Amino acid sequence: MRLLRKIFITLIIIFPVFASTDCKKQPRCGCDGDVLFTITRKQASVYFNETGTNIQFNLLEDPSSTYYFCNPSEMFGKFSDIKSGDVVLISGHAYWECNFLYQSSNYNYYTSMYKVYQMQVTEVVSDLYGKK
Repeated sequence: MRLLRKIFITLIIIFPVFASTDCKKQPRCGCDGDVLFTITRKQASVYFNETGTNIQFNLLEDPSSTYYFCNPSEMFGKFSDIKSGDVVLISGHAYWECNFLYQSSNYNYYTSMYKVYQMQVTEVVSDLYGKK
C-alpha cells in the first residue's frame, strides 16, 4: 500500500512535465521581430506627414489592413514626386505591430479582418508603369 502511494505521488509530480499545455509561442512584434511575410512590388495607397516621420500605407488588395514604415526617414527621400494618398509600388518585410498584437491577445489576431503591421520597406516605386 505504501509503495502504491509513493508511486502515485511520484506520478502526480512528474505528470505535468510531460503533459501538453497547447501554448503557442506568440510571435515577436515590431521591426526587429519575426518576419511574417514579404511583399514584392504590391500596389499601395501611401499616406505621410510633411516631415516624413510617419508613413503608412494600405495595399489595394487588402485595404482593411494598415502598414507603418519601420524606416520612414530612410525612405522619405523617395517621396519627392509623390503626394499623400498616391498609389505606389511597395516591397519589404512585414512584422506584427506591437500595440495591435497586445490588444488583440484576448481574441485570435490571425482571424481579425483589420490588422496592423510594421514594414521594413526595401523599395518604393512611384512610376507604376515604367514610363519615366
